[in-house]
Amino acid sequence: MRRFSQRSSLVTLSEINITPLLDLAFVLLIIFVITTPLLEQGLPLQLPRGGQPDRRIDQADIRTVDLSRQGIYFLNRQRMPLDRMVSLLVRDFHANPNLVIYIRADKNGTIGDLLALVDRCVQNGMTRMNFRQEPPGRP
Repeated sequence: MRRFSQRSSLVTLSEINITPLLDLAFVLLIIFVITTPLLEQGLPLQLPRGGQPDRRIDQADIRTVDLSRQGIYFLNRQRMPLDRMVSLLVRDFHANPNLVIYIRADKNGTIGDLLALVDRCVQNGMTRMNFRQEPPGRP
């Protein structure tokens, strides 16, 4: 005597099991929540104090150049030699004449590396530069 009929074995499930999909979604959410703050941090530089509050500038018009204590250049957090960085800045400047270059230089770095960067930018017509510093009141 058979317990299951022949008919019940041919019935297929019409439901989709979404448990693995939800597990994947939660894992991706946790990964993004953990990694997002890490992506927004810049280089650990010691900026000089002073300055005044910034006026509002469109983020698309800003390129950030970091200069480490050892004289290593970074454009938007990507390490590159000075010549390549200047050529990318010139390309962006020709595409967008409102380009502003934020320069973040370590206060214990050499002035020669900073002047080389500024000189190359001025030679190529990029005169809108902003030297970033720690606001007065920050420890």
